[in-house]
Amino acid sequence: MRPVGYDELNALCRGIKKSFVHLETRDAYGTEVELPHMAKWRRGEPDDFGWLDWWLEMLRGHRAADRTCRRARVVSEPVSDYQRWTMSHAEVLLGAGEDIRYLGRPRLATVPLPGSGDFYVFDDELVLFLHYAGDGTNASFEITEDARTVATCRQAFETVWDQATPFHEYQPK
Repeated sequence: MRPVGYDELNALCRGIKKSFVHLETRDAYGTEVELPHMAKWRRGEPDDFGWLDWWLEMLRGHRAADRTCRRARVVSEPVSDYQRWTMSHAEVLLGAGEDIRYLGRPRLATVPLPGSGDFYVFDDELVLFLHYAGDGTNASFEITEDARTVATCRQAFETVWDQATPFHEYQPK
């Protein structure tokens, strides 16, 4: 595995040939970009989602080119404020072409997952692991093209995906 930065993550997301899948396993994240918008949500203030424009544009381009982008979120129940906030704007992501599903953490008990938790699989060719500090801030990224690791992550994602509930059907506790 080799370390990479945020710019490479963005380039990989934008440069897919057919798909990416993204597994999220934390109940909360502390990204510098998201925290101010979550604070607005907590105060009941509207958000124009301009901070997501680049991501939404990318998703629309992938959808137009018949490429798929799927995200599975493993959540504790009752869901955290962070997860409630992400659900408050999931429709914006869905409308742009990302498919999102939720799986309650107890249903994950029999699913073997890579130890790092969060990851992306790009075009079934490489995996990018996202490592986080205890407060939810990103600590580092690593990628690998090792075929066994890619297959393990892809299988883990598909197992979670198959058990997860589509956003429109998920009833958060």
